[in-house]
Amino acid sequence: MNNAYILIGGNIGDRENHLEQAIQLMNENSGKIIALSSIYETAAWGKTDQQDFLNQAVFLATNQNADDLMHSLLLVEENMGRKRNEKFGPRTIDLDILLFNDEVHNSSHIKIPHPELPNRRFALAPLAEIAGKRVHPTLKKTIEELLKECKDELTVKKWGVSY
Repeated sequence: MNNAYILIGGNIGDRENHLEQAIQLMNENSGKIIALSSIYETAAWGKTDQQDFLNQAVFLATNQNADDLMHSLLLVEENMGRKRNEKFGPRTIDLDILLFNDEVHNSSHIKIPHPELPNRRFALAPLAEIAGKRVHPTLKKTIEELLKECKDELTVKKWGVSY
């Protein structure tokens, strides 16, 4: 059994429902959901003139290898109407493999650990909630340490929590 950590997110339409639908489809087609982080509302990264995203980290146990899992996740995105029209543009759903066991993959179609993980608070915050002690396979730091060191200053807050 393989352990995958996936970030799901989206900023078009019923964002919360899209997260729930993606989780259901992953559970049916990709493996067994073991843990979910809280949902976080996050400012758009890379292209900031768009609606805020909802993001959530998922711990998935899967029999699939990393390539097959990536293919399975792309099918979930496609089934949910994901269109890749613009880099960093708005999307109904986005599924990114952040970590896969302690494996490192660097090909044209799959990069694991996700190369931008240490630079994105919107990915580190939910991941730290469910895998804070997990060590990044190349940086050799825990997810909690990476979150503390992250220089990304975009807003990341728990969804539905008022401060």
